[in-house]
Amino acid sequence: MIELQDIAYVRSGTADMTTAVDFAVDVVGLELVDHSNGHAYLRADSRHHCLAFVEGESGVLSTAFTLSDEDALAAAESELEAAGVKVSRGERAGAAARHVRDYLAFEDPFGNVVDLVIDQTQLSRPVRFGRTAGITEFGHLCVDAPDVREAYKFWSTLFNAKVSDWIGELACLMRIDPVHHKLAVFKGDGPGLCHMNFQVSSIDDVMRSWHFLTERGVEIEMGPGRHPQSTAIFLYFKGPEGLTYEYSYGVRNITDPNWKPRYFDPAEPDAIDMWCGTTKRPGTMTQIPVSVEPQAHGL
Repeated sequence: MIELQDIAYVRSGTADMTTAVDFAVDVVGLELVDHSNGHAYLRADSRHHCLAFVEGESGVLSTAFTLSDEDALAAAESELEAAGVKVSRGERAGAAARHVRDYLAFEDPFGNVVDLVIDQTQLSRPVRFGRTAGITEFGHLCVDAPDVREAYKFWSTLFNAKVSDWIGELACLMRIDPVHHKLAVFKGDGPGLCHMNFQVSSIDDVMRSWHFLTERGVEIEMGPGRHPQSTAIFLYFKGPEGLTYEYSYGVRNITDPNWKPRYFDPAEPDAIDMWCGTTKRPGTMTQIPVSVEPQAHGL
């Protein structure tokens, strides 16, 4: 079984680099670490970056998870190939562009491109946030698949992902450590990134950002509200080119070894927001349909 350690980053193609970066810095509040050679790297915590924009076609290029070391990476390559998953081992230029020592890329059964990386660069200096949004870390990522049950079979059979809760056939929320979910799969017509999440320090940060965003005419997709599954207070909002961001506070940690996944019916008014606010599915940034070859990732 492939042991995912943590989430690493999102790579997103952009047809308008200036607008994408300005929004990520001035609105979301991330730090622009570097902008060169057609890449812009945005930081939220000790990772060198959690979001990379690559000049070109608009759409998600890949999402990424960390593995422990080179032996784990080699074992992952073998396990994926044995399961019939096409794998492409990264090249030196690709690793440098991702700020990792080595990586491989594969497509899940639904067309989502995933990188597995080792030795993601860490930065010890404090984050210089673009604005005071209260961000503490890159929290989780969510991809789309037409069948969330089949997606769970893939992630739980080959990887150490465990389902924490189900939202009907709409979503599968999975953990790879005590955090309620680091990976979620939402039902969608095709592959893509549903949203990327940032944890913030307090409920006050969520509410301040809600006012900040609405005053600037940013589209609020959902919230403020509170998810009954993770207990997190949430706010989803739309960025340029269809990239959805989420702030949340108060996510549940699961330490009970006997935890049983719960089933929430999305038809119930409090299934997604326990405060019974208006809910709608966040929009998706479409996966760019590329081969899992290193040169297809903006290199």
